[in-house]
Amino acid sequence: MNYIHSVIVSIIDLRVLFPQLKIHKTMLPFLIPIVFIALVILLSSFFIVKQQTATVVERWGRFHSIRNSGLQLKIPVFDRIAGRINLKIQQLDVNVETKTFDDVFVRMKVSVQFLVLREKIYEAFYKLENPHDQITSYVFDVVRAEVPKMKLDDVFVKKDDIANAVRSELQEAMNNYGYDIVRALVTDIDPDNQVKEAMNRINAAEREKIAAEYEGEAERIRIVAKAKAEAESKRLQGQGIADQRREIARGLEESVEVLNNVGINSQEASALIVVTQHYDTLQSLGENTNSNLILLPNTPNAGADMLSEMTTSFVASSQIGEAMKLKNKELEQEKRRLKE
Repeated sequence: MNYIHSVIVSIIDLRVLFPQLKIHKTMLPFLIPIVFIALVILLSSFFIVKQQTATVVERWGRFHSIRNSGLQLKIPVFDRIAGRINLKIQQLDVNVETKTFDDVFVRMKVSVQFLVLREKIYEAFYKLENPHDQITSYVFDVVRAEVPKMKLDDVFVKKDDIANAVRSELQEAMNNYGYDIVRALVTDIDPDNQVKEAMNRINAAEREKIAAEYEGEAERIRIVAKAKAEAESKRLQGQGIADQRREIARGLEESVEVLNNVGINSQEASALIVVTQHYDTLQSLGENTNSNLILLPNTPNAGADMLSEMTTSFVASSQIGEAMKLKNKELEQEKRRLKE
């Protein structure tokens, strides 16, 4: 303490500054507090304003000036710093609970980004006591006026419209107080848990319906493709059978013609061919040891009997056909006679 005291004494020793000034040692104890107070007052006249900040200075309780960033000077005792204004973009999150048009309660989170206009710092400081409460009130008013006009699904789709309505209303109201609304965002829409579960079930059911439709369409395509393939297969199979039978008939015709050339008439040739095919069939059945088929009748004269029966039926059918033709001819003649 003695060292500090000696330093102060040496600093404030006026004789250093004014060698010709004669100060009695008895005056030093009174000069030290005076000089100390003067230094404190001198230092308190300087203050620093941070970047993106404005300081409001009052003189004798009245507004005097606005100081921007940097080292600033004020008159001690007369001037005082009334407050500091943040010029950065600020964000206020407002949680609002309201009801939709279809009577569903939702909780919405609206984020409002705002800043103080440099040219209206006076209005922002003196006209509005609590800007956060003012902005919150406007957000509540706009949201509770817009959302009840929409259904729940529309609230999710048109959330930007709600945000624009909030910004427009706030911009008009807060600009008079020196605030600019940079942006308003609807950052969260939270309906009741039961409503969310119901929406999830509806969404799941809708997706299952679409999946079932796609699966049914795929199954229909598979069935149509399979039917077309089977139809094509049957067509080719029938064509093959027709070609086979045509070739068989051509072969039989040639066989009958060959037999006729050697003196065997058509009926005998047909009987011979039927008997030959009958024994060929028996031979092919006998070659397959695992076959359990029985061919009836299997006597040697079975082919001849079959041919005789077929010939008889053909002759009877031919006779019936001729009789019907004669009868139709007679009826036609009778009709003509009646018309005449």
